[in-house]
Amino acid sequence: MYQASHWFLTPVLISIILMFFYAWFVLGRFVFQIIQRFLSHSHYQHLIKSKSKQIPPLNGYTLFSVIAINPQASNDELDVFALTELDTMRNITRVAPMMGLIATMIPMGPALKSLADGNVQSISENLIVAFAAIIFSLISASLTFWVASVKKRWMAQELIDAEPFRELEK
Repeated sequence: MYQASHWFLTPVLISIILMFFYAWFVLGRFVFQIIQRFLSHSHYQHLIKSKSKQIPPLNGYTLFSVIAINPQASNDELDVFALTELDTMRNITRVAPMMGLIATMIPMGPALKSLADGNVQSISENLIVAFAAIIFSLISASLTFWVASVKKRWMAQELIDAEPFRELEK
């Protein structure tokens, strides 16, 4: 089992690295969306107060843009769209810490074996891999959790704000 568990280290480390880069990619897109929402906010507020029948696509306001393209979309369809938008981030938030724990535990076996052999160099190399993996995975989970939480709140607010427009369509 010791040898078999060591085979998993490379794929787990690769997945942690991919999740780490994905988390930073998501954060970059999120910052860009914040800028778009800031620039479109006055237009969004005016649109909500005007109660016009048409909803134009608004940069940074994802659900409003979906409703503008498909005004006949049901609330269930909009909920599915919102869940789909957040799904990968939510999965990374849950999976990254587990992968970090796996990547921490796999090198601990060789580190403990090296401790018994008195090989300090091998202990430090294995512990570096273990601690770096958990740090990268926790950063990935933290970033995606934060972005997914804020985007979920934004989409819920957009769904509430769009309800009067959707009532006009019916």
